[in-house]
Amino acid sequence: MKQQRASSNFLLQGSILAAAGLIVRLIGLLYKIPMTRILGDEGIGYYNTAYEIYNIGLILSSYSLPLAVSKLIAQKEQEDRPGDAARVFNCGIAVGVFSGGLMTALLIFGANWIATGIFNSPGSALPLRVMAPTILVFAVMGVFRGYFQGHGNMIPTSVSQVIEQVVHAGVSIWASYDFMRRFAQSGNPASYGAAGGTLGTLAGALAAFLLLAFLMFQERGNYRIARKIGSVQGYGEIMRLLLLTFAPIILSQFVYQLSGSVDNSMFGLIMGGKGLDESQRLSLLGIYGGKYRLLTNVPVAIASSLGASMIPSIVISRVRGEQQEVRQKIYMTIKFNMLIAIPCAAGMFFLASPVMQLVFGDGRAMTARLLMLGASAVIFFSLSTVTNAVLQGIDQMRKSVTHSAISLVIHAGLVYVMLEKLELGVYGLVIGNVTFALVVCILNWIAIGRALDYRQEVRTTFLLPFLASLIMGVLALLIYRGLYYLLPSNTVCVLAAAALAVLIYGVLLLKLKAVTEPELRRMPFGGLLLKLSRILP
Repeated sequence: MKQQRASSNFLLQGSILAAAGLIVRLIGLLYKIPMTRILGDEGIGYYNTAYEIYNIGLILSSYSLPLAVSKLIAQKEQEDRPGDAARVFNCGIAVGVFSGGLMTALLIFGANWIATGIFNSPGSALPLRVMAPTILVFAVMGVFRGYFQGHGNMIPTSVSQVIEQVVHAGVSIWASYDFMRRFAQSGNPASYGAAGGTLGTLAGALAAFLLLAFLMFQERGNYRIARKIGSVQGYGEIMRLLLLTFAPIILSQFVYQLSGSVDNSMFGLIMGGKGLDESQRLSLLGIYGGKYRLLTNVPVAIASSLGASMIPSIVISRVRGEQQEVRQKIYMTIKFNMLIAIPCAAGMFFLASPVMQLVFGDGRAMTARLLMLGASAVIFFSLSTVTNAVLQGIDQMRKSVTHSAISLVIHAGLVYVMLEKLELGVYGLVIGNVTFALVVCILNWIAIGRALDYRQEVRTTFLLPFLASLIMGVLALLIYRGLYYLLPSNTVCVLAAAALAVLIYGVLLLKLKAVTEPELRRMPFGGLLLKLSRILP
């Protein structure tokens, strides 16, 4: 019973973070619609290229600090060593200030060389400079988030993420429009507009930082008590432990996220050699990154959030020696994730063109084909994200680094062949995106099985949700077309078809018995679903 409550609380906290992550991605999707129309495909191409570079800098410096800090704090608290937990926090702040400040300086002063020499996109240098200080803000803010997550409280992280994205969205839209208008007569107004968009990233991070700083100020009483208790380990030992935890996660995330930068760089260099000028290349990258990847990344936010909440929870169970509880948490997280990711992928496949028209006002066949071709990436990226978190939680972080590196090498080779030899253009990037996540999934699966003697149940985790999603997708498309015949409004028909698709999928899951009664009780809103299952004949 105690284990069941622990699993339920873990899923509840993960779901709070997942809900916030989903809201953040939805806000990101919504504000990108007017921003894409303000900047155009070329401006979004500059924005996405700068964002890819910024993301690599963030990962190399501080992106993994929340995970590392939360993992160590959870471990020290479980071992009843609050003094050590306080020192973990202090060391995290020191690492964040140093690494975040150093990377900020490198990107500000090296923006021209990076954007021009590596990505063949001089227009991306300006938005990169504007965005660079965000790394320092995020580094310190990430330690605050790790502190709360390590104590099992996901609410500060969740609320700060939503506030960050709301401010980010508002400032990005306003600044994109203002900069495009203000610098309309410059040599490259799209680059200035993209810089306006990246200004929103900095503003959002500052807003979230202020909130978390206030919450940490309120937490100062507990922090002082923890410090007074004393510490078993010295600062040198704590710092070494933090760096040993931090470095493999950084490498794993760096290699994992590097695929997007590799895509942009290879596309710029290879397609530039084939005669496409910067405007044409960045327009295609704008469609790929600003439309296809933006849409497919929305449901992956759930996987990222559940993974972040799972790491400290797995650490606590391992410290207690509860190996069965570790397996149960992995099982529930993966299953809960697949119950969401698989129907999302199906919906994007069957309603690709209507969704692209609804979200971006883009009815071109190419954009719809990109989404259909790459819809399965939602499943593979969700699964690879969660399994990476599992490896980090069971101290197999080197495996996640190795697997991402192997997949990246395969990915780069495939993308090169598809761009240079097969001349598939932007479609080659989509295929490479799918295969990268697929290879990571396969390798992670093997490693987890060997480390924990663990095998994920396949029938109700994958096969039945896939069958339900397939039926749902077909019916959603038929509903859309039938409604569109009666009422030719894409917006109304997509929203109606999507709402009915959710209901159809839920009923099918219950009818096919893809979810058991104990599993329903542990899932968020499971009690409501259980009542529904008893009403259905």
